[in-house]
Amino acid sequence: MKVDNITIALMGLRGRGQSLARRFAALPDVDFAYACDVDQNVVGPALGVIEEARGKRPLLVTDIRRVLDDQSVDAVVMATPIHWHAPGTILACEAGKDVYVEKPASHNIREGRLMVEAARRNGRVVQLGTQSRSRPVTQAFVDYVQSGKLGDVLMAKVWNVQMRKNIGHKADEPVPPGIDYETWTGPLPKMQFNRNRFHGTVNWHWHYGAGDLGNDGVHWIDIARWALGVGTPQEVSGMGKKLYFDDDQQTPDTMNLNFNYDDKVISYEQRLWNPYSMQGSENTVAVYGTAGMAQVGRWSNGHHAFRVFDPDGTQIHYQQEPSPDSNTHARNFIDCVRTRNPPNADIGIGHISTTLCHLGNIVARVNRTIRVDATGERVLGDDEADAYVRRDYRKHWSTPRSV
Repeated sequence: MKVDNITIALMGLRGRGQSLARRFAALPDVDFAYACDVDQNVVGPALGVIEEARGKRPLLVTDIRRVLDDQSVDAVVMATPIHWHAPGTILACEAGKDVYVEKPASHNIREGRLMVEAARRNGRVVQLGTQSRSRPVTQAFVDYVQSGKLGDVLMAKVWNVQMRKNIGHKADEPVPPGIDYETWTGPLPKMQFNRNRFHGTVNWHWHYGAGDLGNDGVHWIDIARWALGVGTPQEVSGMGKKLYFDDDQQTPDTMNLNFNYDDKVISYEQRLWNPYSMQGSENTVAVYGTAGMAQVGRWSNGHHAFRVFDPDGTQIHYQQEPSPDSNTHARNFIDCVRTRNPPNADIGIGHISTTLCHLGNIVARVNRTIRVDATGERVLGDDEADAYVRRDYRKHWSTPRSV
């Protein structure tokens, strides 16, 4: 067991990177050796967070290979765009580093499987950033659902209803100063630089991202799958379309999906044009049993909580998280780096939950029901749909093997 402080490198300093900088800087047994980003225009705030907490800034680099070559680094914390999640995680595992990687795990199903294999092959701890796996109130919700108090649990419903922004239309342009666009592109076929395919809007384009199903939906689909005790579905049906936004987004703003199992179903509902919540929450999992119903969500007061209703619809239980923004997930990762125990959101767990999101996106893209080979991680009898299980890459130092 390692007794010294855990030395980490933060990869990706904008947006989520700032949040992770704050979370890991709050842990007294963590040292920041490096911060890595290819856009020098956005690094200041995250570096400031670390400096304020620790009294000094980590060394700023643009090439993750410099971090991976340093044997003093124990772990990499990744807050990059989605198309770098798998390449960065695999490279880090091969270099002997543990990894905390943001959700969704991968851009496509094949990448996710390679992440799991890299973690296992190299004996690495890899934690996905699905924080509810470490959230006490969510753990209590899952325990309640699995206790039998709801009777026979047959279905879960997930909703993701909130107001997203219209990103407008933008033309391609030259790469702005301070950006290493070659490295940012990584193993993907290179597109022209466009501000609507960069930073906060990159996830809404199929070439790079997985839409809001992969962005926000994965958290709640993961909880639903956990509560029901199911893995990869046998069939996925439903729809996904752009109904509202007239902009450069490619991914759906509206979705209704069913993940069908032999004796259970997970239903997913998404509307990104709602200026209002649904039953007091933008994001919720409702689990339905023959003797009652339980919900867990992020409510309008900012807290995570779960509540239970009896067959008459009367609320009989309510439990709220003491803090609206706990740090238990980062703590769990660092503890597992020390003990070598599997983390709460181990990449094997995270890969399956992310796979559901990819399957839902495939349904949206081909506009028909798909049947799934869960063992082989393929779509059955549908070549067009099955083609989305993986993607094409260019030759680059970050391209994963066997893609």
